[in-house]
Amino acid sequence: MIRAALAVSRALALRRVAATPVNDAPHRLIEDVEFGEGVTVFSFVNLYGCAIGDRTRIGAFVEVQRGAKVGADCKVQTHAFICDGVTIGDRVFVGHGVMFVNDKAPRVLTEQGEPQTEEDWELLPIVVEDGAAIGSGALILGGVRIGAGALVGAGAVVTRDVEPGAVVAGVPARVRAARSG
Repeated sequence: MIRAALAVSRALALRRVAATPVNDAPHRLIEDVEFGEGVTVFSFVNLYGCAIGDRTRIGAFVEVQRGAKVGADCKVQTHAFICDGVTIGDRVFVGHGVMFVNDKAPRVLTEQGEPQTEEDWELLPIVVEDGAAIGSGALILGGVRIGAGALVGAGAVVTRDVEPGAVVAGVPARVRAARSG
């Protein structure tokens, strides 16, 4: 009886999921997304108002917010958070638990004690250029650019631009080497 109920529940969940990704997976929120061809999206994912490029894979427990763009042939690992204002190029690796932050002074209320609206804060865009790789648990602060082919080490906190081909690590992230190959 429990198996039958689970099968019915799963079938209902699959019917509510957009058919655009190439795979079926239950428990996904997919709304107003521009998908390229051959995109794979796993379970427990929130995608809304964003664009996902050809052949990109989005792992479980990922959120990609309205206004974010992920290029072609990317891999976004589990538990990553990609917010509005983030543009990710092609062939980019985003490790487990990577967080992008688009606001340097997040607040709930204005100085007058009212809930903040979009007019009360400044969106700080983030650009990740083609072929970059961001290690698990990295935190990317708003207003930075990660250059083509750069490597951000696991757990790094990126507070300033990363030059193309650079290897950065640490808190705050500092250049450690140039990436070869």
